[in-house]
Amino acid sequence: MSPTSPRPSAAQENLVRQAGRALARHGLVHAYGHCSMRLDQGHFLVSPAKPLGLVGDEDSCSVVPLEGPLPDGVLGEVRIHREIYRRRPEVGGVVRSMPPRVMTLGTARITPKPRHGFGSYFAPQPPLWDDPQLLRDDVQAAALAEQMAAARAIVMRGNGAVTAGGSLEEAVVLTWYLEDAARIEFEARAAGIAEGGVILGEAEVAQRATWSGAILDRMWAYLTTPQR
Repeated sequence: MSPTSPRPSAAQENLVRQAGRALARHGLVHAYGHCSMRLDQGHFLVSPAKPLGLVGDEDSCSVVPLEGPLPDGVLGEVRIHREIYRRRPEVGGVVRSMPPRVMTLGTARITPKPRHGFGSYFAPQPPLWDDPQLLRDDVQAAALAEQMAAARAIVMRGNGAVTAGGSLEEAVVLTWYLEDAARIEFEARAAGIAEGGVILGEAEVAQRATWSGAILDRMWAYLTTPQR
C-alpha cells in the first residue's frame, strides 16, 4: 500500500472476507474468484489472492488504485474490477464468480432471460463476453467493462461472470440472483418450454426489480449466515 492509499478499516476488511466466504459457501466460486469494494474515488479493496472459502481472519485484503499498475500479489483479472470502477462511479462492489449454471449456459453463448423475480434484475438479459480466455491485460479488461456498460452482470463464455452493485453486499446478492436466473433458464430449456415460456415485460421488470422491503438485507443475511 502506497503512502497515499487509504487505509481500510477492520470492518471493511472483514466485510470483504465475509463476502468471499459467502460466495464459496453457496458454490458461486471455488479455487477461483474474487470480490472487492470501493474505498473512495481512486481506490478499492480486493479479497486475498487465494480460494475465497479458505480466507482466514489473518489474511489481508489489498488496496488497489484505479491508476497505475496492480500492486504486487494481486491477481491479474482484478483489472476487470478496476475498469468497472473507473467507468461507473455508482458501483460500490464487484464480484468475479464461477456459478455452475451460468457457466453451463455461457458455454452455449446463452445468458438468462427475465423469467422470474430474480431474473428481472438483469433485464432484458446480461450481455455475453464471447471469449473463454482469462483477462489478464488492461485492453481486454477495458473492453469487457465497455461491453458490460450499465448492466448489473456480464456472462463470460465458459468462464463465469462478473456482477456489479451499489455495494459489495449488493454485488454478492446479484451473483446469487444471476445463478438462480440461469437455473430457471436451464430448466425451462431442458423441459422444452424455452420459446413458449413467459418472459417478464418491461412494466413487470420495473416493478419487480426492487430493493425495497429489506430484500437485499434478507438475502445478504441468508448468504452470510452458516446454516445449522
